[in-house]
Amino acid sequence: MDPNEEVSSVPAQSLSPSTQAWQEWLAENGPRLILFARQQTRSSEDAEDIVQDALVKLVEKLDANEFVGGQEAWIPYLFTAIRRLAIDLGRRDDRRKRREDFVSEEVESDQKDALHPWFESESSDDETRQLLEAGLKELPPKFAEVVIMKIWGERTFAEIGEALEISQNTAASRYRYGLEALKKKLSSARRKGDLSI
Repeated sequence: MDPNEEVSSVPAQSLSPSTQAWQEWLAENGPRLILFARQQTRSSEDAEDIVQDALVKLVEKLDANEFVGGQEAWIPYLFTAIRRLAIDLGRRDDRRKRREDFVSEEVESDQKDALHPWFESESSDDETRQLLEAGLKELPPKFAEVVIMKIWGERTFAEIGEALEISQNTAASRYRYGLEALKKKLSSARRKGDLSI
């Protein structure tokens, strides 16, 4: 999902200040929202759809003057919306899967995940990215989502607690347990010299 995709055909000088501000905000925060959504969903495409749906909900609330809080409340709102939309999507997919009784879909999903990495960065070493991604996928979801929100989402424990509807102490505890579990999972790679973190 390219935040500049929609307005890239419009000359920069004709963009309104609010459109430019929105583009800048999305360019800054879009990657962390996508990363969080990827942790919540089964494919990159679903993650991008979820983020887009959450952003549409935010814009609709802003347009209707129903959003409580300023711009600083957007990220916590979006994390919560992404999580809820991902849960709804997961339930729909599970029901459809049971109806269709189609087992090979799971294999296709695994192949898509291998082709669409969670971490997209020019500075990311592919091997390190793969090791981190595999380690995060092996963590229990409740730990992985807190680790991602804290490190890559740059959220406080209070914000994470609010977004996940848990106490900030529970968020901090899940973060510590998640990091410890990730450290154990990645320790063999560190000993072999495959990982330098």
